Amino acid sequence: MRLLGHRRLLGLLALAAVGLAAFVLAYFEPQKLFIDDRVAEAVPAAATAKTLSAGTFRSYEHATSGRARVIAGADGRRYVRFEDFETSNGPALKVYLSASPATGPGDRFDDRFVDLGDLKGNIGSQNYAIPRGVRLDRYRSVVVWCERFSVPFAAAAVSAAS
Repeated sequence: MRLLGHRRLLGLLALAAVGLAAFVLAYFEPQKLFIDDRVAEAVPAAATAKTLSAGTFRSYEHATSGRARVIAGADGRRYVRFEDFETSNGPALKVYLSASPATGPGDRFDDRFVDLGDLKGNIGSQNYAIPRGVRLDRYRSVVVWCERFSVPFAAAAVSAAS
């Protein structure tokens, strides 16, 4: 009888360990730390793109380098462009235009923001369309934000007139 009880306990502990491992892999996604997603997008409307503002990324939760530019094409469309960008990979990474300055407290970046979409890759040049009607003079930074843990990976100062 006693041996059967120990086997059940070991079976339950093994099941709990497998469940915990599955949760960690699904929620925290630690495997992303070892996987780079590279992107190499061309400048939209390359011949007519005009830089409205630019800033260098400042690291917060993860070491990040590169530059962010706000650019406009002759057709009036505007984009945030990352160049020579590199950061750690992570779960649920988003790109925000934030009303908070790039040097401000990290917990303020998601107070007033425009979500430009999922981060396309943790390395390389990439473009994010700014929705029409967004007044750029209301935003002071572009932020790589981890939605899952509510922390900034990095921010770059950008501001321009509408």
